[in-house]
Amino acid sequence: MGMKRTTFSAFSTFAALTALLALAVILFGAYVRLSDAGLGCPDWPGCYGRLIAPSDRDAIDQANRAFPERPVETAKAWKEMVHRYLASALGLAILLLALGAWRSRGRLPLGLPGLLVVLVIFQGLLGMWTVTLLVKPAVVTAHLAGGLATLALLWWLALRHSDFLGSRPAPTPALMQLRPWVWGGLGVLCVQILLGGWTSTNYAALACTEFPTCYGGHWWPPTDFGEAFVIWRGLGIDYEFGVLDSAARTAIHLTHRLGALVVLLAVGTLSLVILRRAQTGLERGLGIAIAAALLLQLGLGIANIVGHLPLAVAIAHNGGGALLLVALVSLIHILTPGRQAAATGIAETPRNSS
Repeated sequence: MGMKRTTFSAFSTFAALTALLALAVILFGAYVRLSDAGLGCPDWPGCYGRLIAPSDRDAIDQANRAFPERPVETAKAWKEMVHRYLASALGLAILLLALGAWRSRGRLPLGLPGLLVVLVIFQGLLGMWTVTLLVKPAVVTAHLAGGLATLALLWWLALRHSDFLGSRPAPTPALMQLRPWVWGGLGVLCVQILLGGWTSTNYAALACTEFPTCYGGHWWPPTDFGEAFVIWRGLGIDYEFGVLDSAARTAIHLTHRLGALVVLLAVGTLSLVILRRAQTGLERGLGIAIAAALLLQLGLGIANIVGHLPLAVAIAHNGGGALLLVALVSLIHILTPGRQAAATGIAETPRNSS
């Protein structure tokens, strides 16, 4: 049994490290998008037909002749390629997880690692379409959502096959009653993440430049919701820097603000109830973590508006959403019956087993 314990420990540790890599890919992807480098390489998977971004004069001249419609901007090209290198490393790590599960001869479940392989392949396709469809908002938003889904599933995989959180005492009945509300809070957060991606990819983050009003002291300036949420506008449109007018961008921005209010009420109330019902340090810690991540995320959102979208703050806002997602996934893990015993059997393994 000692070998079995070591196997699961190594697997869960590698899954956790892969989740950390997924977070790095998400944050660097936000950096690429927010620094307007999403089309730093006009082709895929190479960059101007090369495996590395063109840097020397001859390579740049050759690239400019091959792609006269998009002259080389070396800094942007390198940002885009570094992101692709990181994403490729993430794909390889997920493949190794799946191979490890497959080689375990049934001691590790293959379903979730297999799903992650499918998801990361689809993420690669979305990355390609981001370039070939000229940063189409629907594609870029789906790419962001896929990245966060990858992070959440990797973290869930790590938790389900380790003693971390799982070997703690079972949650109290009062806390178990909150399971539907936790799932509801996760659903609300996912919708808000999609709205955040839509806001960013339509360049609507600065449609309102004041807080709590929008601009010019107006709480609700002219909006155009009909244009704001057209998901597909056909092919051949260059969406870099956006194609919507001010009223449509304002509608997107205000919808994202209203979504933030809903998340504050839903997840904030949930965290307060958890803290009130918590009986263990772990339960209180997760309640505090969810509340802290929520307040941090709201503060970063406001700072983006009043600071006119500082790059570091905007990237941190993406990270804050990811941390809040991970905190809710961790809470769902400890509220899932048989979370450790059913998954691995480690919890019942006697300490003196050999």
